[in-house]
Amino acid sequence: MHTDQTFTTGGEEVVLAVSLELAAASWKVALHDGRREKPAVHTVAQPQAAARLQAVLNLIEAHKEKWSLPAGVRTVVSYEAGQDAFWICRALQAQHIECYVVDPASIPVERHQRRAKTDRLDVIKLVTNLRAWLRGERDRMHVVHVPSPQDEASRQLMRDRGQLQKEVQQHRDRMRKLLATLGCWDEVDHKHFAGRLARDEVKCHDGAPLPPELRERLLRECERLALAAQQLAALEKTRQASVPAPARKRSDDLARLKGIGEVGASRLALELFWREFSNRRQVGACVGLVPQPYDSGESHTDQGISRQGNRRVRALLVEMAWCWLRYQPDSALTQWFNQRTQGTGTNRRARRIAIVAVARRLAIALWRYLKDGVIPDGAQLKPA
Repeated sequence: MHTDQTFTTGGEEVVLAVSLELAAASWKVALHDGRREKPAVHTVAQPQAAARLQAVLNLIEAHKEKWSLPAGVRTVVSYEAGQDAFWICRALQAQHIECYVVDPASIPVERHQRRAKTDRLDVIKLVTNLRAWLRGERDRMHVVHVPSPQDEASRQLMRDRGQLQKEVQQHRDRMRKLLATLGCWDEVDHKHFAGRLARDEVKCHDGAPLPPELRERLLRECERLALAAQQLAALEKTRQASVPAPARKRSDDLARLKGIGEVGASRLALELFWREFSNRRQVGACVGLVPQPYDSGESHTDQGISRQGNRRVRALLVEMAWCWLRYQPDSALTQWFNQRTQGTGTNRRARRIAIVAVARRLAIALWRYLKDGVIPDGAQLKPA
């Protein structure tokens, strides 16, 4: 009969490390207390989320008893960030269990071209990295900052607005392209197009009526367009009032600066500045605009920016940086950009590289502005 090989840990604190490998059909659970050779791996496949989480809690209690661990032993759970977001972390913390959400891209992997990869191997590697991370080896994984339920929910306001805008534009483009196949170049942006289409006033290039099948499809597109436009208008009316008071204050403070509009300020307040940063390096790393050099031996290569973090914020900051150059010509950031790009002429690539640095510096300057009230050097405020 196989028995777990037990090791002594000296004066080291006993910690029960638990890792979860999440999938739609089942979860893999790995448990390790540091006193045996291999972790215990189990599978939970209950169809309901609450039952599956309870099964994990039952496994933890069963192994505490099996391994003769004290009832109050420190229990730490980790899992990779993914489509399940943070509800598991919040549920475990409500049970007074320490939980960490891990960035999947931060876990080191072997560089062999072909390597075995299964959910069992992944969960074992995750629990091994968790124990090493708890011992102080911080390069084993990076922990994701978990937002509060209110901060996480508030981000849906601006994301839903962007999605509705995209849907409106997609419907219009689709209708325009369908009409172009028959040589009809009618404008579909105005509100009267659906009425003209219903009255058979939209014709082909030679004045012939539209084919019935195409006309019916265009009418259905008009209905979907009207619904998306109606939802977008309703969201615009209630969006500002739906933003929580702390985020609204941050948004109003950002919108006071020239070059930053109300929509962009709201997106930054809800997507980026909901969390606290300790220094400027954390701000740059969070938005993924920090450089990633590759120096090995005689090889020195610039790999560009890290592109980590929220891609929506990264794209918004680059767009906002171009607006900053236009509306804040006397600011230190604009002068820095002009000095770096002076003499490049029409070299657009050099300007695109420099604007990324401006976006990173702008994010740091806006963080200091919100945190300490320090207006960016040379920046101007909008008139009251």
